[in-house]
Parts: sequence; structure tokens; C-alpha cells
Amino acid sequence: MKEKLFSIVDEQKDRLVSMADTIFDNPEYEGEEVMAAGLLTDYLKEQGFAVEMGVGGFKTAFRATYSHGEGGPVIGILCEYDALRGLGHGCGHHMQGPSCLGAAVALKDMETDRPFQLIVYGTPAEETFGSKCAMIENGCFKELDVAFMMHGAPNTCTDVKCLAQNSFTITFKGKRAHAALAPEKGRSALDALLIAFQGIEFLREHVPDDVRMHYTIGELPGPANVVPAKAVGEFSIRSFSKKTLEEVTVRFHDIIKGAALIGGVEYDSVEGTTFFNKIPVLLLNDLLMENAKLAGAVQLAPPREKTGSTDFGNVMYEIPGSCIRVAFVPEGTASHSQEYVDAGKTEAAHNCIIHGAKAIAGAAYDLIMTDGLMDKVKEEFAESKKKNQ
Repeated sequence: MKEKLFSIVDEQKDRLVSMADTIFDNPEYEGEEVMAAGLLTDYLKEQGFAVEMGVGGFKTAFRATYSHGEGGPVIGILCEYDALRGLGHGCGHHMQGPSCLGAAVALKDMETDRPFQLIVYGTPAEETFGSKCAMIENGCFKELDVAFMMHGAPNTCTDVKCLAQNSFTITFKGKRAHAALAPEKGRSALDALLIAFQGIEFLREHVPDDVRMHYTIGELPGPANVVPAKAVGEFSIRSFSKKTLEEVTVRFHDIIKGAALIGGVEYDSVEGTTFFNKIPVLLLNDLLMENAKLAGAVQLAPPREKTGSTDFGNVMYEIPGSCIRVAFVPEGTASHSQEYVDAGKTEAAHNCIIHGAKAIAGAAYDLIMTDGLMDKVKEEFAESKKKNQ
């Protein structure tokens, strides 16, 4: 049956590759992925899925469903399709949608009397808005028993942990004055920003080892002979624990308040998207890797123990999930790079689409067909969440 399942993926290859190449050639950004979303949903409709557009508050997000019988596990497959401004598909998102659709159609067409439901979610603007965070707040994904993703990569592997992240734009507002003739009349917003930066440096000594804090100047404050009335700073705080992140964020806000008091200025704070840490389910990781190996994926590697921040972490904080990373570039190649763009329509990229589809289809098949396996996944998720909050 697994060979039959994989053969259904192979039968779709020309169509899947064509969709990926078209998305690659027409990059779209930041929730405006109209062509890509249309291309993917047209194929899902052709294959008998019921498609709803504009879910979760994003016009290019979609939810496609297929039911096989009554009841059974609800398998979620999530895909992205946004590009990077100034670079195009330098993160390989053009491969995700076609690969996920290949898995979904193979599962739909397999022969079994076991009941199950398939739900494919299209999730735009991962690179900017992290749409999955807002989508889950707006009710998406919560009906799923499990959530799968795929992503092109330098190695075929899975992830264990990712960093939770809070980000802020802080604008200090002071009083402009001539720095030589009337400095006493000025209140430097830049002074407050520099004090905030220094406060974070002092804080570094008193946080857990996994905490990361970054900052930069968001706007140039102006000429040296004028006391700056405005200074903008951009800040990110990260930890592998959401709880630790929340505790450090409280101290960050105290630093900002203190910097404003020292500088004699006021400030505004705008919070960006909050990303949660993944709750790892190693059983799902193993299922994906076993099926990726069966599918012939190359450059197999152990799980990445620690990774950066992703909106899939918010989904995995609520629902058991895992992402299979599938090799299509040389080991050591960085994402968000010209190397990813150059490899985007190669034979390796086209094989990546098929290997990812088979890995997800095979793992979902195992969950549908193996009695008690989904219960074990949910048990591990519950225990892992107790340890990784």
C-alpha cells in the first residue's frame, strides 16, 4: 500500500513541478499571493476538495477539506507560498504548496476502508506577518489532530526546538534644540535609545543561557548639532521557553521606561508578531524521516536540536506537528540566499517536491492505518508541553 501511495505522488509530478515553477517565476509577497493561492486551490478543486478562501483574516489564505467516511483522524497539511522582497523565492516556499498538495491527493486516492479527514491550509505571509499566528487566534487549525509541513533545506531532517520571539518598535520622543546654543532646552530621544541599548547589555548577565536579545536603530536621528527629538529602536527578544520569554519581556519594558525617565522623554511601543516555541513530538519526527528515507530523499541528517523563530511554532504549541525539511541544495547552504534562488528550478528542487510529498503522505498513512498511533502522538505532545513551556 505504501508503494501505491507513493506511485500516486509520482503520477502528479509534472503538474506539481509546473505549479512550483510558475510560483517561482511569479514571486508574490506579504499576503498578496493571489496567483499562487489561485493556482493551488484550482488544483485542489479539480481533485475534489472543498475550498474556502480568505480564512483566518487573510485574503490569500485558504482551507481545503476532503472527508473519507465518517470520523477518523483529522490530518492537517500546511503550506506557504510567499517570496522575499528583493530576492524572490530565496527560501524555497514555491515548492511547499505543490508538495503538500501532492501528499493530500495521494491520501485522498488511496484505497482504504479507514475513515479520515484531510485539511490543507494555505498560510501566506510567513516571511513578514507570520500569518499562522493570527490565523490560529482566528480559529484556524484547532480542528486538526496533527499538522504537517515540508520545507526545502540543505539536509533532509526535522527540528526539535525553535525560539519563541517577541519584537518591539520603540519610538522615543524628546525635544529638539540647538546642541551648541541651547542644549539645556533639549531632551535627547537618542540619549534614551542609547541608554535602552546599554540597559539590555547589562540585562544579558542576568538571563538564562538560551535568551537572545537583539536591537538596532530604526531611523537615523539627524545631524550632530541638533538635539534629536525622535529616535526609533527595533528590538527582538527570544528564548526556547515561552514562559522565560514572558519574564524577560517584563524586564525589557522596565528598561525602556527607565531609559525614558533618564532621558526626560516619552515613548511609544508597538509590538510585532509573537512567535511561540515548538512543542516537539519526536514520534512525528521519526515518522516523517522514516518515510522520507523510503521515498529516496537525499542528505539525511539528525534532527536540528535548536532553530530560529517560526509561526509554525504557534501551531505546534497547540497541536501535535512536525515539518520535514528536504534537501535540494548543498549542505551548509544558507536560506534567504541567492543560492536558494539559483537552485529553485533545478532537478534537485523538483525531486524535493516529490520527496516531501511522499514523506508527508507516508507519515499520515501510518497515523490513519496504525491502531493507537495517534493516541501515542497525543500522549507525547501532552507530556512534552509540560516540559517545554
